[in-house]
Amino acid sequence: MPGPTAAHPIDYAALDDAGLVARAALRDARAVREITTRYNQRLFRTAWSVLRDQADAEEVVQEAYLKAFRGLDGFAGQSSLSTWLVRIVLNAAVDRGRRKERRRTDLLEQDVAVLDAYRRRHSPADATPEDALMRKQLADSLKSAIAQLADDYSSVVVLRDIEGMSVRETAEVLGVSEDVVKTRLSRARRQLRRILLPEIGGLFQETLPFAGADCERMTARVLAALEL
Repeated sequence: MPGPTAAHPIDYAALDDAGLVARAALRDARAVREITTRYNQRLFRTAWSVLRDQADAEEVVQEAYLKAFRGLDGFAGQSSLSTWLVRIVLNAAVDRGRRKERRRTDLLEQDVAVLDAYRRRHSPADATPEDALMRKQLADSLKSAIAQLADDYSSVVVLRDIEGMSVRETAEVLGVSEDVVKTRLSRARRQLRRILLPEIGGLFQETLPFAGADCERMTARVLAALEL
């Protein structure tokens, strides 16, 4: 593959999945950075939908990236890069969740007190306009409500309503039929309405933000682990 020249530098943001994967396979750090920056938030939200813990979700995303970048030969291009990465993250999150549950069960059987504390709570903003603060509080309520859903329901809500993945893509990631996706989403939305009484339309994109410093930190960690 010809490299960039001074006259014709590569526009990484304009590369499609195949172009990015081809360059990442050559250990092109800028291609890796473009992929992680492009998909960090989607993958974090997917992991959180299963684990409900930011630290665990971040670790799963990093591990999934390393697995993906070290095994790019496994990306056949039959599905989108996004779908392939989401599937890796979802499987890793489910596995981690099962391991945590087994450890928790073992501790309980040994009569060890287990406290699952919420380590990250949203603190009220100090100097924000009243309307922005209200939207933030509603977004926090939505995040809390999603966390109360069963895993099957929370995952489909995050992938469809927050990430905007199509029914087909969601079905492919979850390994279920499109009809199952539609049914789960309908039931999940009914449960959310019961939990949340207020109107929640328009708030989904403010839920589970993973941008700015969070996004850059994840990208830097992946590049460092790949020694790029």
